[in-house]
Amino acid sequence: MAEAAPQTAKLRAEGLNKRRKAQLTGLWYVGPWIIGFLVFQFYPFLASFYYSFTDYDLFGQANLVGFKNYIHAFAEDRDFYQSLKVTFVYALIAIPARLVFALAIALMLSVRLKGVNFFRTIYYLPSILGGSVAVSVLWRFLFMKEGVVNGALSQLHIPAVDWLGSPEVSIYTLGLLAVWQFGSSMVLFLAGIKQIPQELYEAGRVDGASRFRMFFAITIPLLTPMILFNLIMQTVNAFQEFTGAFVITNGGPLKSTYLYAMKLYEEGFLYFKMGYASALSWILFIIILILTAAIFKSSNSWVHYEDGGKSI
Repeated sequence: MAEAAPQTAKLRAEGLNKRRKAQLTGLWYVGPWIIGFLVFQFYPFLASFYYSFTDYDLFGQANLVGFKNYIHAFAEDRDFYQSLKVTFVYALIAIPARLVFALAIALMLSVRLKGVNFFRTIYYLPSILGGSVAVSVLWRFLFMKEGVVNGALSQLHIPAVDWLGSPEVSIYTLGLLAVWQFGSSMVLFLAGIKQIPQELYEAGRVDGASRFRMFFAITIPLLTPMILFNLIMQTVNAFQEFTGAFVITNGGPLKSTYLYAMKLYEEGFLYFKMGYASALSWILFIIILILTAAIFKSSNSWVHYEDGGKSI
C-alpha cells in the first residue's frame, strides 16, 4: 500500500500535465480568434459607446458632451427620422419577400432529380456575390432608365419604368436586390425540409390531404424554427444595409433610399462627426435589439418544436 501511493500520485500528476498541455494546445488554436475579437470587435464596441458621449471628430481631442448627440438625433436632426423611416420601409419590403422567395426555391430544390445539386449551387451564388460593389453597379446598369430591364419591357410594348429616378419605385428596386440574395436563407430552409420525417407526408396522403393542405399543416409548422432563425438574421442584415443604397442611388431620389447606414456613414466619414455617428450606431443597436427581443417573444405563439419546447 505504501508503494502504491507514490505511483498513484505520479499517475495523477501525469494526467494533470496532459490536461494542461491539451488546454494550452486549445488556447493556441483559439488564441488568434480571441485576439482578433478583442481588438477588432470588443474594443471598438466599447470605444463607440464612449465616443457617443463626446464631440470626437477623428482629428481632435474627444470632449465629453453628455447626451447631446442623442438629444440632437431625436430633437433636431430631420434626416435621422427620414433615414429611420426609409430603413423600416426597406425592411418591410425586403425581409418577407426574401423569405418567401427563398422558401419557394427551397421547396423546388428539395425534390430528388438528376443534377439538382448543380442548381442548388447556382441558386446560392447570388448570396456570395450579392453584397459586392460590382453587383450593385450591375444592378444600377440593369435598372437605369435606358437599361436592360426597360429595354426588355419595350420589346413587350410595356411603358418604361423609372426604377431609380422615381421616389415611389426606387426603394422597391433596392428591395429586389435584397430578394436576389436569397441563397443563405434557401440553404437553411432546404436543410429544414430534409429533416421533416417523410412518414408525416405518407400519413397525410393516406388521410386524403392535398399538397396544399400538407404544406400548411406539416411543412410550415415544422419549419418555424428555421423561419425564426432566418427572420432574425434577415432583420439584422436589412437594418444594416448600405452598399446597394450607396452605389445604386446614393440615397436618392429625394432621399427615398436614404437608409440609416448611409446616414451613419455620412456623419462619421463625410462630415467627420464621429461622436455623433457613434451615437447613431448605438441607437441602431438598440433598435435591432428591441426588434430581435420582440421576435423572440412572439415566437412562443407561432414556433413549434418537435420536442414541444419553447424558444427563449
